[in-house]
Amino acid sequence: MGANQLILAAAAGAVSLAICAVLWALAQRRQAQDRVAAIARKLAALEARAETAQASAEAFDSALLAVEDGRALLASGEESLAVCAAALGLSEPDPQGVVNALMRADPDHARRLRALFERGEACAFEVQGPSSTGSGGLVAVEGRAAGALAWLRLSSATADDAGLPTAPRFAAFINARPTPAWIAAADGSPVWVNSAWLKAADAVSLDDAAARGVAFDRSADALASEAANLGQRRDTVRWSTVAGKRRAFHIAAQPLEGGGVGVWTEDVGEQEDLRELLKRNVEAHDETLNHIAEAVAVFDKGKKLMFHNIAFAELWGLEPAWLAEQPTHSEVLDRLRQRRRLPETADYSKWKAGELDRYEQLAAGPDEMWSLPDGRTLKVVRQPHPMGGLLLLYSDITDELKLTSQYNALIQVQQATLDKLSDAVTVFGSDGRLRLHNESFAKFWNVTPAQVEAAGDFEGVVELCIPKLHDRSFWAELKGRVADPDPQARAPTTGEVKTADSRIVLYQSRPLPDGATLIAFTDVTDARKLEGALEAKEQALADAERLKRDFVGNVSYELRTPLTTIIGYSELLERSGEGLSERGRGHAAAVKQAATQLARSIDDVLDMAQIDADEMALDLEDVRVAELLAAQAERWAPEAEAANVAIVVECPPEVGLIRGDARRLGQILTHLVENALGQTPAGGTVTLGAKKGLGEVQLSVTDTGRGIPFHVQAHIFDRFIGRERGGPGLGLALVKALTELHGGWVALESEPGAGATFTCHLPEEAVAAAAQPELGLRP
Repeated sequence: MGANQLILAAAAGAVSLAICAVLWALAQRRQAQDRVAAIARKLAALEARAETAQASAEAFDSALLAVEDGRALLASGEESLAVCAAALGLSEPDPQGVVNALMRADPDHARRLRALFERGEACAFEVQGPSSTGSGGLVAVEGRAAGALAWLRLSSATADDAGLPTAPRFAAFINARPTPAWIAAADGSPVWVNSAWLKAADAVSLDDAAARGVAFDRSADALASEAANLGQRRDTVRWSTVAGKRRAFHIAAQPLEGGGVGVWTEDVGEQEDLRELLKRNVEAHDETLNHIAEAVAVFDKGKKLMFHNIAFAELWGLEPAWLAEQPTHSEVLDRLRQRRRLPETADYSKWKAGELDRYEQLAAGPDEMWSLPDGRTLKVVRQPHPMGGLLLLYSDITDELKLTSQYNALIQVQQATLDKLSDAVTVFGSDGRLRLHNESFAKFWNVTPAQVEAAGDFEGVVELCIPKLHDRSFWAELKGRVADPDPQARAPTTGEVKTADSRIVLYQSRPLPDGATLIAFTDVTDARKLEGALEAKEQALADAERLKRDFVGNVSYELRTPLTTIIGYSELLERSGEGLSERGRGHAAAVKQAATQLARSIDDVLDMAQIDADEMALDLEDVRVAELLAAQAERWAPEAEAANVAIVVECPPEVGLIRGDARRLGQILTHLVENALGQTPAGGTVTLGAKKGLGEVQLSVTDTGRGIPFHVQAHIFDRFIGRERGGPGLGLALVKALTELHGGWVALESEPGAGATFTCHLPEEAVAAAAQPELGLRP
């Protein structure tokens, strides 16, 4: 492209840009002109409104105020403003003061004016002047918004010479009411009253009442003030003295559209008397219901609990505080169902809906019987309540139905139970007639149920049974048990007979309380065979136990001879031991100790075998407990000293004597002390104690060792469990056996890491059956 072409293109672009700029400027100018025209039209409309408002104000003798940003200015009607200011009780016709007075006159007026000033909401109302004589004027207020300004038009309406508002016919109507009525200001003070109010207040006029400080009812003034502040109607019933008589008035206070509160009353003395009479009757009725045994509940039309007596709360076990909250019928049913106090039903929702639907029924429903899960039976009566709602009456007729239900249940349960028994059972009346029999009876005697029913009496039943049991003397004796009126003849009896088919039959006869007799037959053939087998097995077990004891005894006695030799030679080596080193003598001492321990273990085994065979006898004597404990402490002192363990004896003097076998008691303590020394570390203490209880003496051995684990304590007295505590495995079991042989018992108290205490509870007088017979002489 040449230079000329570039120049032409640039020129064309510049021309196009200039044209666009001109067009944009023209468009902006046109928009600006449109906005100016719209603003001009709005200004003209506002001026027209202002002129119209001014003309309207002049035509209707009213004042026009303009309010901007909360500041009020007079637009027109200076004379009308003065009249309105005077009606509002202002000394100066200041626009701002007039607006403030309007807002103070009534909270509702203040809300309306704020809505006009802040949000432009139009309003219209009237304000009663604060004149106490009632001759002041009313100020009518109309508010509108125009742009940023709020316009208020104020006009006054004066009262007539009688002090009534400018609506004379309405005022005359109110004045003719026989009960007090009046109009009150926002603070509750009356600004106009009718003649009944003046009569009740004993005043000539409102000025006279204000001067003397009297009023119809001060609480009514407070009610009017409350209605004005809340902007809502308020009602109450008050008792007042009028013309020397006490009368009840229903007082209603209603905020008026134009301002103020209208208050009127109605004489409800007769209604209140009737209400009080009804209340007393209801209270007397309720008090009567509280003293009856039946449970009564009354639900109102809203299905809320209106009344219940004491029996209702006690019958259902419901809390009085919860019932006082007046729960609904549905809530009462739900709570009773949660506590399983309603009849069991498969579909509770449907059942509950049926109960609540009874409120729609006009006639009383049929009575029902409720069987509760706790066994009670209730009669439920429902009927509409005269004051609306439903009355429910619950009667606990469990006792009344007890005999009938017991009889019916007894017959049904008897038959069902008898049919399920394997025993053949029949019941005969005192006349010998067959009353009951079960299915097993027909099977037992190989007859049909129809044959048994057809038999009818005892003789007929016997004829059915004779083919299996031919002994007629047996049947004759049973007949005496059934039909003989002698009490001795009807005494219970039992025995066994053998039938023709080799069965062993156990028979029983039992007299029943109603004069009938029960006869039962049981096939015990298998039981007798089993008993024979058990007896044979028991004899075999006894023989095996005897062989075991003999074996243990023989082995133990066979071991004693070599043990005695080993112990003797070990003692000889330990004492003389010529040619033996100190180490050799130590080995000889160890051999002696092990052999001695083995000998003691053999003795324990023999003792346990004697106890198991019930062959050990106690040699009873009076044993001094203190000497018994001291002997044990002395016996184990060398071992305790070698282990650096202290042995302490705690025996109060009042413990005294105990009746028992001194050797076996010493054996008990020996095992317990040996066990305690084995578990007590160096520096520990083993305490031998005794304490006297109620008819017993408690011997205890306590150590400060490592204690016994909880899972071992439950089995500590089992045989060989003691190995876990370092003993021979049979010592603690023997302690338990010897203590029980004295008629006592042993207990363990231990915490892991806190030592253990073994306590033997021994009776002061031994009661062991294996004790040797005594002459009964005591020193």
